[in-house]
Amino acid sequence: MNTDHKISRRTAIGSLGAGLAALSISPALAAGEIAEGYQPGQPLQDPLTMYPKPPFKEQKQPWPGLAGKMEPRPDHGEQSYKGSGRLTGRRALITGGDSGMGRAAAIAFAREGADVAINYLPDEEPDAQEVVALIRKAGRKAVAIPGDLREESFCRQLVDRAVKELGGLDILVNNAARQQTKESISDITSADFDATMKTNVYAPFWITKAALPHLKPGAAIITTTSVQATDPSAELFDYSQTKAANTAFVRSLAKQLGPKGIRVNGVAPGPIWTPLQVSGGATMEKLTKFGEDTPMGRPGQPAELASIYVQLAAADASYANGQIYGAAGGGGQP
Repeated sequence: MNTDHKISRRTAIGSLGAGLAALSISPALAAGEIAEGYQPGQPLQDPLTMYPKPPFKEQKQPWPGLAGKMEPRPDHGEQSYKGSGRLTGRRALITGGDSGMGRAAAIAFAREGADVAINYLPDEEPDAQEVVALIRKAGRKAVAIPGDLREESFCRQLVDRAVKELGGLDILVNNAARQQTKESISDITSADFDATMKTNVYAPFWITKAALPHLKPGAAIITTTSVQATDPSAELFDYSQTKAANTAFVRSLAKQLGPKGIRVNGVAPGPIWTPLQVSGGATMEKLTKFGEDTPMGRPGQPAELASIYVQLAAADASYANGQIYGAAGGGGQP
């Protein structure tokens, strides 16, 4: 082996690397200044102590509940989420965008540069207006579309209005859900069962079907499922079935739409502190201890899932299709 040649080649590569590194540093940065738009990393935070732990105060609201009246108020990233332009120019429709994961996604999408339309029930108007204000504060267009997803005609109107007011559609988030705890199957009326199925299963079907003609290659569909799909609670008999259906929705539709360049993925939260819990989605005993049995000893906050929705909507997740991304604090599946 020619040792002299080996050394000279190594030296040359090292010199080239140093040169490139030098070229990549602007004079301002070399002088110790901060580049425009640069956001320094946050210090390490212990996830065990970042958010409130049980026991929680006993509280109850009529369905569908308001985040603004919960104690403590959920964190949707209102103060913490910082965008970096990952969704600039995108147009998103989010159902259940007034609270919970839908609100966290709406805030994050706007701060990443997307225009956002949110759907919600009329009773959730106070929460929805807070979200609209946050989207507009981020400099993006906000479209508020109240209405009941249990009606097929409204689901079609929802998509039509979102497309018209946003100028198109690139991201669809099927997030709205109904959850009511019942101790026994005998306690679930046909009307209850129908309402849950219509909200959680029919609505994503109707909305996605209406949205498809507007989605182009590169578009993304994200559905909120749940750990209840694979580890159902006894008292959430009907809800857990809908979440299993949502999971199958993702995996089947991804195979249909993958060849068209449209990605379909899901997010499976564990116990997350949202109005679902205080408006009939949990017994009072479970509510006061909510999240206690997770490895982190607390429920998650919607803000802790925002970046998952952003990642699944962003172009750099181009090979993620038919996947379910869990966020359950160390428990649950997938």
